[in-house]
Amino acid sequence: MPFYDMDELIEDATGRSIQEMVTENGWAYFREREREMVRKLTAFQRSIIATGGGAVMDEGNADILKKHGILIWLNADVKTIVGRIQDDLNSKERRPSFSKDGIIQETEDVLKLRIPVYSRLADFSIDTTNKNIDEIVSSICHFLSRTDRFDKKESACQEVP
Repeated sequence: MPFYDMDELIEDATGRSIQEMVTENGWAYFREREREMVRKLTAFQRSIIATGGGAVMDEGNADILKKHGILIWLNADVKTIVGRIQDDLNSKERRPSFSKDGIIQETEDVLKLRIPVYSRLADFSIDTTNKNIDEIVSSICHFLSRTDRFDKKESACQEVP
């Protein structure tokens, strides 16, 4: 099953990092590229789309993604999220800051805005704090095996125990 990382595809299409887009053209420019990519990717059948955290904050994006797929929210506590951001070597180059506050305060502020939306939209949510990738994938596959909105014959989960 194909996997698409929206942020990477947007960067490839524009030839610039998200940070460069936001710095040079503002958040509205990046969010428009994001809307274009949501429309493009949801035209494909049977794929996995990793959106950026802000993609579903746009009501149009949320509606299209919800209509065409199953939304899975990978959540974690603030400490874990901040640690993952800091451990990601690409994050410093690619990830623009939302505020002048430190990363912990910024993460808390962003989550306060996003958690209600994520909670409302998610078909399935998993707390990834203290879980490894195999545990997370297994939980997702278990959920997908129980839903009638997922074609089990073409599942990316066929090989997962």
